[in-house]
Amino acid sequence: MMLDFNAFTVGLIIVVCVIATVLTYRVLKEEEHKQKAYKESGQTIEDELQRSLEYETSSWSSNVPIMSWIYIVATVLSIIAFVIYMA
Repeated sequence: MMLDFNAFTVGLIIVVCVIATVLTYRVLKEEEHKQKAYKESGQTIEDELQRSLEYETSSWSSNVPIMSWIYIVATVLSIIAFVIYMA
């Protein structure tokens, strides 16, 4: 019985880590797609500078919260699983 419970807890931790990794990968791919679209559009240096400045301000309001929530949820679920495992 205890072995099954421990296996469940370890499995839960693994699933949480995999989900966090997949979500991180999706955010990375989205950013790569944006960069590719910008390169293909043939923008001038001034356009690239303006886009870079806009990205620096907008990434704090879009990407950082998404990544923060991914890792907050992953950490909380891992801590819960660890507490269950230690009980």
